[in-house]
Amino acid sequence: MYCLSSSASPSSHITLLRNKLLPLLLRRNRSHQSLRLHRRIYQIRAMRAVIQRVSSSSVTVDGRIVSEIGPGLLVLIGIHESDTDADADYICRKVLNMRLFTNETTGRGWDQNVMQMNYGVLLVSQFTLYGFLKGNKPDFHVAMPPEKAKPFYASLVERFQRAYKPDAVKDGVFGAMMKVTLVNDGPVTMQIESPQSSKNETKAPTES
Repeated sequence: MYCLSSSASPSSHITLLRNKLLPLLLRRNRSHQSLRLHRRIYQIRAMRAVIQRVSSSSVTVDGRIVSEIGPGLLVLIGIHESDTDADADYICRKVLNMRLFTNETTGRGWDQNVMQMNYGVLLVSQFTLYGFLKGNKPDFHVAMPPEKAKPFYASLVERFQRAYKPDAVKDGVFGAMMKVTLVNDGPVTMQIESPQSSKNETKAPTES
């Protein structure tokens, strides 16, 4: 309780109370914002993929092109710390079966997947897909740690190659500073996430 002099004016009483309470309200507001961010981060428990339909794409490391494709899909992969093989199965199946291409025989749009077109797939690991801003600084702690993510990502690349064909699936260099170039065809860009239920499922990469 605050003791206020009876000789002080009402406006000075209000000013004094405001000065006393404002820091408390600001701290409470920051605490609530931090809690909301914490809840939002931990509600997301999925593998993320950003898929771009491209006319061409390549990855350069240290001035050297390490992977490139012509027409096909550039796929940026974000791996969550809780991801399992079921999440990888889901992403692989969805990416390879997405109907993002026009049927060249019938002219029908959004009719063919990358395998039907015999096009390329370029996979690039990108942990920044799990970045969250704390103030103005990005935080990536919900992404899978590199020592665990590297073999997991390698197994994802192999999964794509087995489901499609090895020579059609390329990838970047895990953990390297990469320059990714692309010509987005459309533009067409899609984002997908593995569902919670996928953690209890394992399906073959075939879909209508």
